Amino acid sequence: MENLHIVFWLLKDISWCMIWKPLGIAMIFPTLIISLVIAWRTRQFMSELCHNVAISLWISANSYWMISEFFHFDAQVIVGPITFKHLALIPFVSGLLILAFYYLYYLPRNKESEEIIN
Repeated sequence: MENLHIVFWLLKDISWCMIWKPLGIAMIFPTLIISLVIAWRTRQFMSELCHNVAISLWISANSYWMISEFFHFDAQVIVGPITFKHLALIPFVSGLLILAFYYLYYLPRNKESEEIIN
């Protein structure tokens, strides 16, 4: 499943690069769904869960950014220097915060249990 996920992800990003709107938009769904399934299946391991949720958020941000460029609202100003493209920072930063939680809070407090699992 993880390997198929990468194929969909690459097809989505290649479509973005080549401005193939229908294929790019269509590839969002299998890419995101599989990343969520992978996160769900690894939920018993905090390391895997945090990383896979961060990947799902990355795909969400990346997909939103792609759509904003496809439909030419990426450069529209919301307020001041902030454009609609900048809204992709919400899921990007959310993923980063999840990883920060894992590495800065969870891992130091659960190092022994993580070593046993790995």
